[in-house]
Amino acid sequence: MGYKTILTVVTDDALAQSTVEHAAAVAAGWDAHLDVLCFGVDRTQTGYYYAGANAMVLQETITRATADAEALAVKVRGLLARTDARWAVEEGVAQLADIGRHVASRARFADLVVLPKPYGKDHGVELEPVTEGALFEGQTPVLVVPDKVSPVAKPSRVAIGWNESNEALRSVRAAMPLLQSADNVHVVVIDPPQHGPNRSDPGGALSQYLARHGVKPEIDVLSKTMPRVSDVLCRHVQDLDADLVVMGAYGHSRFREAILGGATRNMLENAEVPVLRAH
Repeated sequence: MGYKTILTVVTDDALAQSTVEHAAAVAAGWDAHLDVLCFGVDRTQTGYYYAGANAMVLQETITRATADAEALAVKVRGLLARTDARWAVEEGVAQLADIGRHVASRARFADLVVLPKPYGKDHGVELEPVTEGALFEGQTPVLVVPDKVSPVAKPSRVAIGWNESNEALRSVRAAMPLLQSADNVHVVVIDPPQHGPNRSDPGGALSQYLARHGVKPEIDVLSKTMPRVSDVLCRHVQDLDADLVVMGAYGHSRFREAILGGATRNMLENAEVPVLRAH
């Protein structure tokens, strides 16, 4: 089993090269087909109704977004022409409030979606609904790629952020081809529960499951020595020199994560290596 259809979405010229090159590397490494959606995004309105706008304003925003989509598609085709991947590029226009639905409709038929970090300085507001559209409505695992990471199709050292959640387990299953091809896999458990069936062997059941799939993981049990779990995980990823993190997406509600913060959001903001998530 591997990945046969890879999807990526491009909405920002500044992030296009790093995202597309990484997606192309993954596609070529797994002999997969790469689909690229280039969106010109109307960021002036968050909904379908333009309050007080006349026809000229509407036409201007559509014209601008169309030009952005065409320019992105030209750039992406130029980048992909230099790769070994099989690919197709489509372009279109979307409103900010509707872009997640468009992404989800295509993500449903992909094995993996490769996207830039949805949070960070100079990252467009549309990146978050793009990511959530693929994850939640599309129900497809997402590989989030930091801006300045060299493309790697098959990471050699993988850290699994394990908290026994359903989301974490779905992420492990989605990452199985990558785990099977890796040289080292670490199951990272931070502050394991003091009660429950797995208290004496944190990560043991997952390790047995992975071993039956040909993966030989190591279990790293860590204490929460920093204010946030994500900080501990990030530091351990650096210590391992890992080149991929696998973890569940949004153990709490998205609203709570957005307001209070959480391991998912903090990890995506601070991670210096790709993060594969599923929900």
